[in-house]
Amino acid sequence: MAIFGELIKRAIDVTGYIHDDPSPVDAQLKVLRHLLDKAKYTVFGKTYGFEAILASSDPVKAFQQAVPIYDYDKLYAEWWRYVREGYHNVTWPGGQRYFALSSGTTSNSKAIPVTDDMLDAIKRSGIQQILSLKNFDLPGDFFEKQIMMLGSSTALKPNGEFLEGEISGISAANIPMWFRRFYKPGSRIAALQSWDERVRKIAKQAPKWDIGSMTGIPSWSELLIKEILRYNQVDSIHDIWPNLQVYTSGGVAFEPYRKSFEALASKPLIFIDTYLASEGYLATQKRPDTQAMALIVDNGVFFEFVPFTAENMDEHGCVRQDAKVLTLADTQPNVQYVLLISTVAGAWRYMIGDTVMITDVDRAEVIITGRTKHFLNVVGEQLSVHQMNAAMKKLGERFDAEVLEFTVAAIRKGEDYINKWYLGTNKTLEQAAVTEFLDNELAESNKNYKVARSKALKGIAVEVVPADYFYQWSRETKKMGGQTKIPRVMGEEDFKEFEAFIGKLAYV
Repeated sequence: MAIFGELIKRAIDVTGYIHDDPSPVDAQLKVLRHLLDKAKYTVFGKTYGFEAILASSDPVKAFQQAVPIYDYDKLYAEWWRYVREGYHNVTWPGGQRYFALSSGTTSNSKAIPVTDDMLDAIKRSGIQQILSLKNFDLPGDFFEKQIMMLGSSTALKPNGEFLEGEISGISAANIPMWFRRFYKPGSRIAALQSWDERVRKIAKQAPKWDIGSMTGIPSWSELLIKEILRYNQVDSIHDIWPNLQVYTSGGVAFEPYRKSFEALASKPLIFIDTYLASEGYLATQKRPDTQAMALIVDNGVFFEFVPFTAENMDEHGCVRQDAKVLTLADTQPNVQYVLLISTVAGAWRYMIGDTVMITDVDRAEVIITGRTKHFLNVVGEQLSVHQMNAAMKKLGERFDAEVLEFTVAAIRKGEDYINKWYLGTNKTLEQAAVTEFLDNELAESNKNYKVARSKALKGIAVEVVPADYFYQWSRETKKMGGQTKIPRVMGEEDFKEFEAFIGKLAYV
């Protein structure tokens, strides 16, 4: 038995017992007070009277009445553009070293400030995740193994006085010294700009490493594992990393990828979900008997929740200023909410673009149900990504297939609309049977879809293509790896461009 690993495990157990999870409601009020106090002398804090809010008998209510709701475009245009121009003390004290770049799904592109306080918060959240491993009954030698962190390049690009890159690259470039002995693929490979070159290098070096856990976006992690298997001519990732026990997912719902991951392994894996966005580390799964993630309620992020209803959203998919906004204490389980965050990076009442569902109010546990603009409601079908994922899981079970990727759009056919789907799978399927099953499943699980199918939504069409087509499209139009995600819902014009690209591949 590894003595060092046992000591780490014992320290985690003891620390976990000493530091119980805080009361979420109490922790959130403390976080809000800290944010307001820290930023009260910034331009933003002075504009919206943070000192007066702090002096109020009900600072939450005063905060919500004084500060408007922001989406990225509004916050950047009114405030963050000055930060990027080099001004200090705009929405958060001091200056700036980093901007997290994101292709964005609620905006064409985003540049999110990453303050030193946010980097510290991300590190503390990572420690919370490590401490929660005491709940997963892992052996002591697990804590001596290396960690494969598959993110974007750590070679950040200078832009004036700032460095820019994706949040995973910024975080990896700032890992603590003590952690570097565990970190793989190591600084040299992680700094490579080319995703394909990084993957090749990792595949070549993989047999030299003793990996115990792996983290990354599922689609890119799966591609990496397949390349490792191909390059080393083995059947299972455990032929290369026999001690791999944990996979930590992030960025998208993991469940659609579970079956394909299990097929690449010869031993059971523990799957843990996390919620690390460009705007901060927001939640992590803390116990094994749930797929939900606990919001990190005591670490520099204040959460608000807007019921995801038509009256609370405008025609652009943004939260209305007069929307009903709740704090964690007022939320209800099994209701979809648009998430607002205020953070130590100077985001204030910021619509991050995700919708969540509270599964356990007392534990502040949530699942991500989709994106505010990845919500199909052109003719009243009201389909969320959460419902789409559930339908894809059942479709996979019915046809013994893995639907690894998909996207959908409402397409006009003459005077009518249809929903057009592309499904990326690992096998050939009979499209008529798949179409009928998907249509019936969505109608059964969503009454609004069923009503729409009897009125304005005149049909459904499904094209089944290799999942690799999606990744080739991403390589051509976006990039591979990092935080890049396949959009589940597209506008009609973007969908036509996607369809044209897929059509070319089909005839190659």
